[in-house]
Amino acid sequence: MKDPVLATLFANCLPNTLDTTVYYSNTSSSITGKALDTFIVTGDINAMWLRDSTNQVLPYIKFAKQDAQLTNMLIGLINRQAYSISIDAYANAFNKGTIDISPFMSDNTVKPTFLGTSVSAMTLHLHERKFEIDSLLAFLKLSSNFYQATGITTPFDSEWLTAVSDVIEALTLQQGGSDNSQSPYFFQRQTTAPTDTLLHGVGSPCNDTGMLMTPFRPSDDATTYPFLVSANAMAVVELQNTSKMLLAVMPNNQAAKALAQQAVLLAQRIKQGIARSATVTRSGSVFYAFEVDGFSNALLMDDGNVPSLLSMPYLGFCDRNDPLYLATRKFILSAGNPYYVNITFSGSPANSLLPGAIGSPHTGRGYIWPMSIIIQAFTSTSDDEIIRCLNVLKAVSQQYGFMHESFWMSSPDNFTRAWFAWANSLFGDLILHLAKERPHLIF
Repeated sequence: MKDPVLATLFANCLPNTLDTTVYYSNTSSSITGKALDTFIVTGDINAMWLRDSTNQVLPYIKFAKQDAQLTNMLIGLINRQAYSISIDAYANAFNKGTIDISPFMSDNTVKPTFLGTSVSAMTLHLHERKFEIDSLLAFLKLSSNFYQATGITTPFDSEWLTAVSDVIEALTLQQGGSDNSQSPYFFQRQTTAPTDTLLHGVGSPCNDTGMLMTPFRPSDDATTYPFLVSANAMAVVELQNTSKMLLAVMPNNQAAKALAQQAVLLAQRIKQGIARSATVTRSGSVFYAFEVDGFSNALLMDDGNVPSLLSMPYLGFCDRNDPLYLATRKFILSAGNPYYVNITFSGSPANSLLPGAIGSPHTGRGYIWPMSIIIQAFTSTSDDEIIRCLNVLKAVSQQYGFMHESFWMSSPDNFTRAWFAWANSLFGDLILHLAKERPHLIF
């Protein structure tokens, strides 16, 4: 690589998950009962998020066929995620065993039992039980990406099929509106942050659109309106991929065939709902809303996390040149997005940085997320824009040589989460992407 700073960042970031976050066993796990078991912490939090752990290893999947140990590590992660979902499909984060006690054990979240009663859903297995549909979709994505890259079917057994069934059942129950919802999910937390709990335990009211309700966003913040458009776009992609995979991996299994049919029908309904209810018109421009409620209300913004509106081509939902996406991109990368923040520190040379980038309500206005800048580069068709993205990423990471969760708009040294492995993996994947698609930018 021609830029030594960029080369150092790449060398630090790409292996960071493997170097610092993986607990791997190939000696018959006493927890999952599988020969291969992989538990991956998110970084500075000693717990495994389904979403984070998938995204932390995504860059490695393309190399799995070249490395048997890497293959086994990924199989172990699929095993662990399937096991975790079998414990609770509504949880977003899990403990490695039952020794570590979650700080959220007092959360008021319940699951139904017999005769109309309910019990606390927080068990020692769980770190947190915020239901985010993209967490379940991350499990599907890990499975299909691994199979597509390797053709290996070892982890796709009856326990995995049961987990897929649990996922599709939980997602299906998230359809409908507030008045006819069949979802059993309930969550309340005593907190000073309103985005850490749900209105009346279930969230804001909504009307049926065909899309899936998600109580929480990928940032672990509560949704303002229940239909998070980008998460639904991800659902379309991953349900379609899962349907194809089920038929390929288990062609003679009737349960797998039935699930494949359910998945593709669910994807179709969600896609129709997005087309029907997820766009708004402002000043003659039509673009995607961030969240909608089916009552004509819409939240116009974007969040630095993934899935996001900015990431829709990265997710595989649309092309980078899709006119509706481009109109959406124009809006969210402007002052119209309340979490688009101007970058006010200087680059070298002058005027070499982006004018601004996207942050998140999770960290508050003023903090910008490197993940959003990485996704901006992933989805850009402009060499100049990509170079400016790389210049910002270099500027905010030089002190420690890694990506962070967020940085302050005027001071790269003011940041949150020094050890955030997903952002490191995503940056590493961006460089691999550029090496293949635009090598002239880095070599």
